[in-house]
Amino acid sequence: MQHKKLVSVSFGRRDYGYIAMISLSALIYSFGMNFFVHSGNLFPGGYAGISRLLSLLTGMYLPFGLSFSVVYFALNIVTTLFVWKRIGHKFILYSVLWFSLTSLFTSLIPYASLTSDPLLISVFGGLINGFAIGIALRNNASSGGTDFIAIDLSIRLNRPTWNYIFAANAGVLVAAGILFGWNQALYSIIFQYVSKEVVNMMHERYKTSSLQVVTDSPDEISDRIFHVCRHGITKVACQGEYSHKQHYLLLITINTYQLHEVIDAIKNVDHHAFITVNDVDKVIGNYYQKPLE
Repeated sequence: MQHKKLVSVSFGRRDYGYIAMISLSALIYSFGMNFFVHSGNLFPGGYAGISRLLSLLTGMYLPFGLSFSVVYFALNIVTTLFVWKRIGHKFILYSVLWFSLTSLFTSLIPYASLTSDPLLISVFGGLINGFAIGIALRNNASSGGTDFIAIDLSIRLNRPTWNYIFAANAGVLVAAGILFGWNQALYSIIFQYVSKEVVNMMHERYKTSSLQVVTDSPDEISDRIFHVCRHGITKVACQGEYSHKQHYLLLITINTYQLHEVIDAIKNVDHHAFITVNDVDKVIGNYYQKPLE
């Protein structure tokens, strides 16, 4: 008789910090939704935009209107069930916490307007929206929904994919433009673009960097780096053209968020090491990407 394997998720001291930051992120996001998105009648990207569109439509054409919080929570829960086996369980649980708190906070925080200027609402609303999502992503969570899709694509392609999600949001904006006016749709594009740029700036998990290290202690440095991250290193013998001395060149490709830790490891072994760092557009070949927990 076969027994189904039970899912076990362990939590440590670091997780309490994650939970606190995720809660703060959800609060900031909900503030942006009720103070900027609602007052500017904007449509954010992903499930937030779809939920807002459905909420407005049900209020217009049905005797009862569904609140944003209810629609947003329902869409995310359905998506969560589909991705449960494909993404790290702790990451999914943190994401459930995020969109659950967001649904709660948006229903509790009153609507208010800080300004009537639609351009200011779009820009600063996008900054707050992107900043909140960026905090969640840096603390092992996401806003669920289309974020799950973007993360799955990032794992497969080893590169950021938020631009693809931005393109997919065009359908919601077209529908919003037809139903509620093109001014709101066009200002929503500004809102989404600003939000996307902030997220891209803050989220470094799927960005990669290459290091070229000239050193006289290649084996010691390699050993220290292997204790920091799980990436291969290519060692090449070389010669300094000015000094005519023998050195070694180490070629390493790592995730950008590991950069400071790797450089510190190198400097702890050889503080005379010469290091150059470059952004990597795409990696082709066998590259280890640490899975989400």
